[in-house]
Amino acid sequence: MMYQVFDTTLRDGAQREGITYSVVDKLAVARLLDEIGVGFIEGGWPGAMPKDTEFFRRARSELDLKHALLVAFGSTRRADLTAESDPQVRALLEAETPAVCLVAKSDVRHVERALRTTREVNLAMVRDTVEFFRKEGRRVFLDCEHFFDGFRVDPSYTASVAATALEAGAEVAVMCDTNGGMLPSMVTGAVMEVSDRVAALLGSTSDDVVLQLGIHCQNDTSCAVANTVAAVEAGVRHFQCTANGYGERPGNADLFATVANLQLKLGLPVLPDGCLEQMVRVSHAIADIANLAPDTHQAYVGAAAFAHKAGLHASAIKVDPVLYNHIDPATVGNDMKILVTEMAGRASIELKSRELGLDLADHPDTLSRVTKRVKEMEAAGWSFEAADASFELMVRDELGETVAPFGLESYRVIVEHREDGAVVSEATVKVRVQGERVIATADGNGPVNALDEALRVALSQHFPTLAAFELADYKVRILEGSHGTGAITRVLVETHGDDGQDWVTVGVHENVVEASWHALVDALAYGLAHSPSA
Repeated sequence: MMYQVFDTTLRDGAQREGITYSVVDKLAVARLLDEIGVGFIEGGWPGAMPKDTEFFRRARSELDLKHALLVAFGSTRRADLTAESDPQVRALLEAETPAVCLVAKSDVRHVERALRTTREVNLAMVRDTVEFFRKEGRRVFLDCEHFFDGFRVDPSYTASVAATALEAGAEVAVMCDTNGGMLPSMVTGAVMEVSDRVAALLGSTSDDVVLQLGIHCQNDTSCAVANTVAAVEAGVRHFQCTANGYGERPGNADLFATVANLQLKLGLPVLPDGCLEQMVRVSHAIADIANLAPDTHQAYVGAAAFAHKAGLHASAIKVDPVLYNHIDPATVGNDMKILVTEMAGRASIELKSRELGLDLADHPDTLSRVTKRVKEMEAAGWSFEAADASFELMVRDELGETVAPFGLESYRVIVEHREDGAVVSEATVKVRVQGERVIATADGNGPVNALDEALRVALSQHFPTLAAFELADYKVRILEGSHGTGAITRVLVETHGDDGQDWVTVGVHENVVEASWHALVDALAYGLAHSPSA
């Protein structure tokens, strides 16, 4: 059996707090998972969840999967019903998926206390349900719930659940770390012992049995990925994950970290050719559908996964990027970033400038001035780590280029609180642009908005492309060590351009309006310098 990448984002991953997928969302996620080349997509629990029943109905005509098989999830038959008569079992059958994944109790405590039945009846429930679906031509996987906890309490019984499923025709018996309490060494030891015990029950060999075992890990010890990799290294070929590690409590084994570790570190062929480099795109697209911000520090696919801040790192990267990157970021669809902060040295500044299209290698004096200026401004509260646009304008200024195609003479902002409770802001700006003195006034829903509107009015005749620039985000932060209403503030402005490009600029001052002015001027100057229609 080749390696089986079994994704349960739409079932187990959907149990994460804050995630609510619509049927349309589930269809979109399924398409993305198929694009990255997973072998199986567990779509949900038909019969138990009306939304999942609808998903499987629509999937038959709306999903054209190239790599993955769709899997319906459900439980083994009830103790008092036959498989043929159990409505939940029938609902699984009616989903018409080529494979089903059944969940069964494998911890004797859960069998006796939760199911309130006997060990023998539980085994019969497993056997009958697996055999039913095999007769119906379905591929069957069995999730052995609470497997590792049950194995510690009564290893013989837990092994017998897996053996019963395999004997009845299940393709894989999945060892589930339902409570997420395992560590890698524990998983390795358990896989070896389980293989021996199940082999003895089936009259087979441990080497054959381990190929029919699967692994499903929760992340309660922050070891879900490591535990999954440990199981595969011990011989397991079927592993279950969720995109971005979504799931209840701390989540599940992250699909992207798991497959990247197995393929890039261990050299195992777990994804089809050409799929690994889609990881970043798919990860972020699924996060958008889940309405969750992508984890910037997520391994492999996070925006900061290959971001370097220390000057020592940058010096080595300048010689050879491999020296401080454990893989080529492009392998997983990511990019290396150099962060400009107070920790930056000349190498960091040179590399970051080159990343922005400005080569300072032949301008050593400029490089020294920019490095000194960055350190002084960072010490005063400026931060260019997330404001590439402002940093680029600084470098261009030191190179003697015109940064802003306009100059400020003065601005004034008035905020009026009226008797009826209305608050009105009005801004007036006086600027010089292309040899002309321009005065403009505008209202806004706040002083910064009014200032932004007035500046645009003043410049619009000379630069009509400004109308396409949209202020997408505005953040204000009180800097550490500053207190009260006189504290120094840092403003970050994110702007969206007419070509789909976004850029971030920064301003710092004791006065929040002045800090905002700096960020706004940089935002417009950068946009005009890069706009194809400017």
